[in-house]
Amino acid sequence: MKLLLIEDEPRMAEALRELLRQEGYDVDCFFRGDEGLTAICSGQYDGVILDVMLPGLSGVEVAARSRQRGVRTPILMLTAKGELEDKVLGLDAGADDYVTKPFQPRELLARARALCRRGMPLVDDRLCMGDLALDVKSLTLYCTATGQSVHLSEKECRVLEYLLTNQKQILSKEQLAVKIWGYEDEAEYNKVEVYISFARKKLAFVGSQVEIKAVRGAGYELR
Repeated sequence: MKLLLIEDEPRMAEALRELLRQEGYDVDCFFRGDEGLTAICSGQYDGVILDVMLPGLSGVEVAARSRQRGVRTPILMLTAKGELEDKVLGLDAGADDYVTKPFQPRELLARARALCRRGMPLVDDRLCMGDLALDVKSLTLYCTATGQSVHLSEKECRVLEYLLTNQKQILSKEQLAVKIWGYEDEAEYNKVEVYISFARKKLAFVGSQVEIKAVRGAGYELR
């Protein structure tokens, strides 16, 4: 897998590049947003790790302009601790996920693995896991084992889509709230729980063996 790292702080960039290389990734690094944008648009990368604060162009601008040019390469945004606005702007600009600085190496590597999976081809244009298949375009959930299907609401579909594109990863309530609703609010956290409940009922309705598991103090994951 070939990754593009865009990070302007030399020590951080070198540490991340070495960490990723030790995991078998081929990593190219750029220190400016404008140079990074040119690299993204070359189409040679399986995933992009993009810092928010960059000279030339900000990470948000890089993500937005690459999407405007039709680039679909998955993007992982690096944001400062507590800067929710950066997370929201990054996701709205086209980033697929984010990691908050400071972060643990294991978390970054897990995010990188999930990022690369997003660039893999879908099965019949559907997101799949085990006996479960989600057709995002038609908002339909299928179980291949039982043959049952059910129509989803838009928010139910987005919750399941986010979980399926991050298989075997634990997603926090904050991540789900920011991804689905776009801003932090106590009411949105409550909505996460409500829609997780709705999604569980749909999984049970189609008879899938896939379940949404709550991980105490951490969030949710598909198993």
